[in-house]
Amino acid sequence: MSDQAQRLRQLASNLKSEIKQKSRPMGQHKSRVVAVTSGKGGVGKTNFAVNLALGLIQRGRDVLLLDADLGLANVDVVLGTNPTYHLGHVVRGEKRLQDIVYRGPLGLKLIAGGSGLAELLDVGEMELKRFISGLEVLANQLDYVLLDTGAGLSKQVVSFVLAADEILIVTNAEPTAMTDAYATIKVISRQNPAANMRLVMNAVEDDQEAELAVNRLTMAALRFLGVHVESLGMVPYDGSVARAVKAQQPYLLAFPGTPAARAVKELAATLDGGQEAMSTGLFFDRLARFFSNVRA
Repeated sequence: MSDQAQRLRQLASNLKSEIKQKSRPMGQHKSRVVAVTSGKGGVGKTNFAVNLALGLIQRGRDVLLLDADLGLANVDVVLGTNPTYHLGHVVRGEKRLQDIVYRGPLGLKLIAGGSGLAELLDVGEMELKRFISGLEVLANQLDYVLLDTGAGLSKQVVSFVLAADEILIVTNAEPTAMTDAYATIKVISRQNPAANMRLVMNAVEDDQEAELAVNRLTMAALRFLGVHVESLGMVPYDGSVARAVKAQQPYLLAFPGTPAARAVKELAATLDGGQEAMSTGLFFDRLARFFSNVRA
């Protein structure tokens, strides 16, 4: 009889905890979900995403970086880390989502993509809901969720970008990069004219030339697409960035006093101070639709 009573008490306790978790208002702790993307590869998108995340942490923010590149997940390479587990282990039911969160420098939380995102396209509805629910629970404990997406305009990349609350498009002043950045803005704005997009100019060698390029791009977006794209700022070309990449260290930590590191800190401050936090609820609804649409 006592065993039955104990089981009933345990069941009641579990039910109480579940109700408490589900009844907590989504707005009680709002994370900002920011996608970092680019029209083409080779513009330093992943490197920027990693250092931006660290810049936000230095401002006292709790940040999760999700490597959302379905084709070339390499955030761990930039960080010089080798996470034991990735999303594939969660999809296959070998690990829980909270078990694969890797702790990086300064307390950065990292979820390595591996083959996991591609595998999510083939899982059942119940497993997909379990994954998204687990990610939502994690996100509600954070200030920021940064998504390092793949480069380009594939259906998967665009859908993932559109799920985010805010979008940072990383480019440089090269004509091909600017053309691809404009194409990215065009595709996103067609599907969501109200998308919150901002431009980041990376590896800038000439401030005046880069500013002219930004002005041309933003004016073209306004005139021909009817969308307003702000500039978050610029990161200057800095030889220390290449040295940090070779050493597999974030330049914000390896060379904190250099121009690139100082610029990223300023961009983190601009991003952090520019808007009120946004609820993660819509993000997770959109993310669920993304996987459902891709699998359909």
